[in-house]
Amino acid sequence: MLEITDLHATVADKPILKGLSLSINAGEVHAIMGPNGAGKSTLGYTLGGRPGYEVTGGAIRFAGQDLLALAPHERAAAGLFLGFQYPVEIPGVSFVQFLREAANAQRRSRGEEPLSGGEFLKLAREKAGLLRMDMDMLKRPVNVGFSGGEKKRAEMVQMGILDPKLAILDETDSGLDIDALRIVGEGINAIMRAPGKAVLLITHYQRLLDYVKPDFVHVLAAGRIVRSGGPELALELEEQGYEAVVA
Repeated sequence: MLEITDLHATVADKPILKGLSLSINAGEVHAIMGPNGAGKSTLGYTLGGRPGYEVTGGAIRFAGQDLLALAPHERAAAGLFLGFQYPVEIPGVSFVQFLREAANAQRRSRGEEPLSGGEFLKLAREKAGLLRMDMDMLKRPVNVGFSGGEKKRAEMVQMGILDPKLAILDETDSGLDIDALRIVGEGINAIMRAPGKAVLLITHYQRLLDYVKPDFVHVLAAGRIVRSGGPELALELEEQGYEAVVA
């Protein structure tokens, strides 16, 4: 599904990714862990096509397409979803309208009929239920007045509605208390644990991986993946720290 080959990327002319390679197949969950400044968020933003993140070498193929040739909205329509560490607030725009416009924009780009108001509300209620989120929350402006946990749960509702092939989740566990972490983890599993989908979790800690069990764990340091393994690698990192494992 995703094939990253010798990826180099800069931010403000500073090299951040320095030869990163990674392969993700449909049906797999991969976790990327690493110290601050290793390039984890840069990888997510580069895959999503955020402006200012310049690819200077390498290649990325997603679902058979050259990802780097696609604009950000085309990447989203192709089935890529990027969850943010700090979801933004959009005053004056109701969340339910935002979600409906996003879903129908993607459907139009794929040549599908847009969802009617009734069809969309049924879908939104279903996905909000997975995250134990009251629909009244989604009538409010996007993320305005939401707690950190509510923002992350609302973002997972968005992921459920958009139904991506690949979800890249950048520190989705940050700002979550114990209950919210469990709810978000269960939501990720319900939405993305399917044969035709895949997940790339970017995280510092083991705790989210207790709920969303990864098939593979990778250690990112100094802009490249320096070690890969199974779920036990995350436990090793938790016990020994990055320095001992990367050395």
